Amino acid sequence: MDPVVPGQPAAPGWMLIDLGSAMVAVVERDALGTSARVAVWPPYQLARVLAVVDAELTLLDRQASRFREDSEISAIHRSAAGVHRVSEGLAEAIAVALSAARWTGGLVDPTVGGALESLGYDRDFAVVPQSGDAPLVLTAVPGWQSVQLDGRRLSLPVGSRLDLGATAKGLGADRTASAAAAAMAGGGILVSLGGDIAVAGEAPDGGWPVLVADEQEPASTRHARPRPGGPGVDRAPAQVVRLSAGALATSSVVSRRWRRGGRTLHHIVDPRTGLPATGPWRTVSVAATTCAEANAASAAAIVAGDQAEAWLAAQGLPARLVAHGGRVRLVAGWPEADGGLVEPPAACRMTAGPKGLGMTQAGPRGPADGRGLGGPGEARPA
Repeated sequence: MDPVVPGQPAAPGWMLIDLGSAMVAVVERDALGTSARVAVWPPYQLARVLAVVDAELTLLDRQASRFREDSEISAIHRSAAGVHRVSEGLAEAIAVALSAARWTGGLVDPTVGGALESLGYDRDFAVVPQSGDAPLVLTAVPGWQSVQLDGRRLSLPVGSRLDLGATAKGLGADRTASAAAAAMAGGGILVSLGGDIAVAGEAPDGGWPVLVADEQEPASTRHARPRPGGPGVDRAPAQVVRLSAGALATSSVVSRRWRRGGRTLHHIVDPRTGLPATGPWRTVSVAATTCAEANAASAAAIVAGDQAEAWLAAQGLPARLVAHGGRVRLVAGWPEADGGLVEPPAACRMTAGPKGLGMTQAGPRGPADGRGLGGPGEARPA
């Protein structure tokens, strides 16, 4: 078998990352407008796994990206029809988004696409102008109840624009980890898409170490922009936790920021106002049974503001909330100590989870590795 050489391409587009362990292979590339990292053990299975990962990420991008002219969802947005026959994959992605909207009482809503575009987030974030003289334009959010999905039959008001950002990366991590694990001959995998992390197969001894911090940007733009938050913003210390099963997702308002009409904006829109959420939290990390659920919960917590802690506690979802000033709040059993095990609930809280994805069970323990493999934005060393 070919050796795994850190710092060298592992497959087209992927770069091997050296975490100081020969027991786990970690690779990174840009994907879905953010960074994807994949951790695999044993490392000789990397090539087989990456073929599956690439296929899953390409499929999701072609189904649900509103930044690709050739995507399925962009074709729907251009159509003058109100009823569409969609692929099974896009139907699943929309069903998960609607389930998340119902579960959160509309705090996350897939019909915010038009509002985001009016605010200036109308292209891949890497090419969104960071400042401009254009006036701030508000667009009303139609509301998730205006979307009807019956199997693969989608009814959408003409002119409505869907954005599946509150669940799509999480769903992608779930899909990818599940498909990759099915292709492996033992061992385990961690998939991180912009900080939305799913694990499958056998976990390392003690669980996968994950670095939790403020959200990161894609590798290709990470050093091209000013550090988010600006001078004088307190930065909460990062924390390493361990994840043996399920998923962990982070939502943050500190990285995807731009200016429009004299205001600083971010990408998490409050559907009630059509404007970026203005609550006390800058970053929220949540552990859940699936990554789609964790993704929805972390975004909903940003929008929920002062009600976020009580809502997360009522759901029984372990969470770490960081206020704009750097204060950290831990909810529902999120570990206080570095290296603590975060344990998602045994069952989904959303009314419907991703098709075919139940709780990822940890199998027999694999090799111990004391490095942090996952983090908001991508897997990162501790």
